[in-house]
Amino acid sequence: MRIVLDARHIRDFGIGTYIRNLVHTLAHIERDDEFYLICSTTNEADFAGLPANFHVVPYAQSDRAIQDNAAFPLFLKRFRAQVHHIPLNRVPYWMLRPYVVTVHDMSRHLYSTDSRFHRQVSMWKSRHGLLRASRVIAVSTATRRDVEEVFRVPAHLLRTIPNALDPRFLALAADDAGRAERKRALTRYQVDYPYVLYAGNIKPQKNIPRLIEAFAVLRGELVSHPVYSDIRLIIIGDDIVQHPSVRRAVHQMRIGGAVRFLGFVPQDMLQAFYESAELFAFPSLYEGFGLPPLEAMACGTPVLTSNVSSLPEVVGDAALTVNPENVFEIARGLKEILLDDALRSSLIEKGKVRINRFSWDQTAREVLETYRDVAALGAAAGR
Repeated sequence: MRIVLDARHIRDFGIGTYIRNLVHTLAHIERDDEFYLICSTTNEADFAGLPANFHVVPYAQSDRAIQDNAAFPLFLKRFRAQVHHIPLNRVPYWMLRPYVVTVHDMSRHLYSTDSRFHRQVSMWKSRHGLLRASRVIAVSTATRRDVEEVFRVPAHLLRTIPNALDPRFLALAADDAGRAERKRALTRYQVDYPYVLYAGNIKPQKNIPRLIEAFAVLRGELVSHPVYSDIRLIIIGDDIVQHPSVRRAVHQMRIGGAVRFLGFVPQDMLQAFYESAELFAFPSLYEGFGLPPLEAMACGTPVLTSNVSSLPEVVGDAALTVNPENVFEIARGLKEILLDDALRSSLIEKGKVRINRFSWDQTAREVLETYRDVAALGAAAGR
């Protein structure tokens, strides 16, 4: 097969991790098919060291440009590929067929802050791109269900192929010597107290105001506890300045001194925060897949998360799940993990097992099988 993969988002957070791990795993398991990786002119170095059947092709146009709807399909014609893969739900209007699309989540549509007109245009364009696809890959059963219900994509076009943890993250988590060094490095952030951790962006669906309210309830109940009387909440992610509802929640609950917003931190330090947290709290209202709980599990940290969207299928019984819309249920879950030693130990052990449920090797093999299905359909249609 000749396969074209749109890799222009290799440096994006989330999508970039998907592209990078998919490409490098395919390079490890498949040496017969020819892969053409379309990347921006500044990202060619990200694909160094790939085998000879992988060809890096620079392309200057952004997929956000209106003209890309026609220019990119025209550009692709030269490769005469059997399959094209768009690894996110942003398909050029006249995309060359046959193609596969990966849908990571539906938050852009379900939690859009655009005007009604722009939401309708975005929904129409997304549906057009998905309905013309030969296959649509959803990263979870929940996302697959959303794609089927919201966009009315026929079930026979859909495949569920989950994400997995970045192998680089797993390698760091397994490095015991590095763990001790990272823990010492936390002193730079003046963290010398027990804390609950949240890591991720601070979009509305992440439910951060309710987490803050639940944490305020928790602190009130632990005010006399010998270990947790000064427990804090550390939030790693976006700059709080952009999120007035989050600032408002901290102010209204009067716990400004107990909540720290650290913004972006380097990967090794994020790992240190995971490893040293008393627990990881992720009461999100919506996730297409939800990698942060698995990252916490890989670091040996017990997890509290939501019982909605894709999260239950990702964490299984290795996390305590709660109703994310009930502040008191979130607070009760936080307290239970902190004070119940048997529960903590159980969640930690189950988490170590759960992360092995997902692997890039399995994901890449299922994606490759999808490519072969699409190529076979195209060959049959050609006959």
